[in-house]
Amino acid sequence: MPTPVHRPGDLLGAVAALAGIVVLMLFVVYAHGTTAGVSEDVQGFSAQLGRALQLPVAILEWLLSLVAPVAVLTELTIRRLGRQVAEVVIATAIGLTSSVLLALVVQTLGSADLVRGLSVRVGTNLALSVPTSLAAVVALLVAAGPRVRRRTVAWSWNLLWVSVAIILVTAQVSLPGTSVAFLLGVAAGLGTRYALGVTSGRAEGAALVDGIVRAGLAPVRVVRIDDGTEARSFDDRSYEVTSADGRGALAVVMDADRQVVGTVSRLWRAVRLRGVEGRSIVSLRQAAERAALATYAARAGGVRTPALIGMAEAADSMLLLFERVEDAVALGDLPVEELTDPLLAAVWDEVRRLHAAGIAHRALASTSVLVSRSDGEPQVWLTEWDSADVAASELFRRMDLTQVVAMLATRIGATRAVESAARSLPDADVAAIGPLLQTVVLPRQTRAEVRERRAVLREVRVALVDRMPDADVEPRQLVRFGARTILTVILPVVAAIIVLTSINVDEISSAIASSDWRWAVVSFVLGLATFVGAGLAFAAFAPVRISVWSATLVHAVGAFVGLVTPAGLGSAALNLRMLTKRGVTMSLAVATVALVQVSQFAVTVILLVILSIASGSAGSTQFAPSTGTLVLLGVVAAASGVSLLVPAVRQWLVRTTLPTIRQTWPRLMEIAGEPRRLTVAIVGNVLLTMGYVLAFDASLMAFGQHLSLVQVALVFLVGNTAGAIVPTPGGLGTIEVAFIGGLTAAGINPGIAVSVTILFRVLTYWVPIPIGWLALRRLQATGEL
Repeated sequence: MPTPVHRPGDLLGAVAALAGIVVLMLFVVYAHGTTAGVSEDVQGFSAQLGRALQLPVAILEWLLSLVAPVAVLTELTIRRLGRQVAEVVIATAIGLTSSVLLALVVQTLGSADLVRGLSVRVGTNLALSVPTSLAAVVALLVAAGPRVRRRTVAWSWNLLWVSVAIILVTAQVSLPGTSVAFLLGVAAGLGTRYALGVTSGRAEGAALVDGIVRAGLAPVRVVRIDDGTEARSFDDRSYEVTSADGRGALAVVMDADRQVVGTVSRLWRAVRLRGVEGRSIVSLRQAAERAALATYAARAGGVRTPALIGMAEAADSMLLLFERVEDAVALGDLPVEELTDPLLAAVWDEVRRLHAAGIAHRALASTSVLVSRSDGEPQVWLTEWDSADVAASELFRRMDLTQVVAMLATRIGATRAVESAARSLPDADVAAIGPLLQTVVLPRQTRAEVRERRAVLREVRVALVDRMPDADVEPRQLVRFGARTILTVILPVVAAIIVLTSINVDEISSAIASSDWRWAVVSFVLGLATFVGAGLAFAAFAPVRISVWSATLVHAVGAFVGLVTPAGLGSAALNLRMLTKRGVTMSLAVATVALVQVSQFAVTVILLVILSIASGSAGSTQFAPSTGTLVLLGVVAAASGVSLLVPAVRQWLVRTTLPTIRQTWPRLMEIAGEPRRLTVAIVGNVLLTMGYVLAFDASLMAFGQHLSLVQVALVFLVGNTAGAIVPTPGGLGTIEVAFIGGLTAAGINPGIAVSVTILFRVLTYWVPIPIGWLALRRLQATGEL
């Protein structure tokens, strides 16, 4: 008896139907005028047609509700498909029950607009219309299978469409309600098929053998390969085939039900990634033909790959028959000690031949590279061509090189992997690997191996820089949007909604009218002074001579690029750019930028401690810590200490801090030997931090508000930290919410807190943007950026 299969396409269809119900209901609620107009147009002649078609409608309803289901079940019973009869009955019950429950929920909990949109007018009243019989019949027909295989299913669908059209124009049901019932039936039918499984349409048994014969080989033995070492991809089935004359072959079977998932995955990658994914929607036949074309082209180009004997269509599958490489082992299954330098060179030789023929493999992983031995010499074979591109772009060929380096690094380490590439490739090709060292360009097998060694890609970048100090390893922007981008879009919107719904406009208006513009000028000037402070620190730490003016301008540019980069990230990238433009090696530039950021953090913490002590010694009790605060601090300190007893926490802390310390320590020791430069750096960092704190305090003064300097510093630092943690451009949304919350907690009226925050952000974030643009034009004109 065939084993039932759970088709991912059924699951996707059920989910899409449920999503369609949600979207339709939202449309009914928020576009009620449109849906009502469509319904009125459809039902324009309902009164006349209702009288004329009263008898035909009754007959159709009887046929659809009783005769069609009985006919379908009878056909399935005659064909002795008992399992499918049970599936159809279950799906029908689910469709009927779910439609009844949905109508009950909408009637009880739904808004007035939703109930009205799903209702139909009966005389002078409205009656909720979600046809339960329609949902049940649709679920039955969907669960019964494709109409091309069942004659009763085919004419039942025709009857259903005619019936739906008539009952709509005769105003017996509403258009939105009918659509909801139909989608609910589809979801019930497909969901039942996926949960219980359906009879496979894949090529198996006699159909598989017949396909192998038509592909060009008469088999006497066909054995499924289960270990995946020679499988062409994770979704294809592979069989070891032996012919009557002793020839060995590998049959790769591509199934239609798996092609649905592959299409969705490729479509998602095509939308999300820039230029990484090619054709996203291909049929099963097109996918097989693509693999066959790439195989022929590779062999014509001298690449060692198994010859394609033939291909055939079998049932709902496509079959490709390849010559079998005797005694070949997947690279991932070889012991590490057998991964010798000659073998690595052989791998790179095949990749170079591939690219010389204008082909990109695009899925080079430890399962697609096979190794065999001939007279003691390793021979490398490339397989799995279903993702390959003929006449490939330069980007795709660079992706191949990146995939091979990442694959080898997971087995033999980053240093050996980079060295093997450097011995076989031109320097330009090796240098081009760094920007593409991202998980999105790696095959699934390699991504899984990288997850087991999380630091391997970073180690490869370090090895590239060690070998080629001038190599650019900054990741190329390949992802159009990801979690960071979604946060960037959503969080500011959510923050704006929170701010706009919680503020008192009258209080803000009166506060602005009574504010002192002179303090606003002071706040703006102090905000500009932070550029000078950051420029002093950067110029002091730079390993080459940079004028304070240029260093100040580059941080002014940071105000402009802050429109598209998270808080603090833009300035760091600009510092790195200015250093590399002046001939500083990438490793030294990264160490310098890291030292600048670490020094800013250290000075900020020290300033906060000094301000706290000064506040206490001045006899101020406004900010004196309460007993509860002290207890909380003690609990946090104790929890931090206890967490360090956990090995995983200690290892994470070492992984996080040790690379930064190793980068910055040599530069710090060098700067420590020059007291003048160290003093300038400290002064610059103090000016940077205190400039913002005093500007924030001046914004408070503009509205006649007074807080201790420690309170102002704490509110500013907490808000600034929140903006750095959440990756929105310039900290938009996050910083504003944190400032308003901090000021409110410090006793400032919420309306005034909003006004202070808006004034401060306008003066220190929005107004400097044009200044940053002018600074960018200036530095570009002089060639410093």
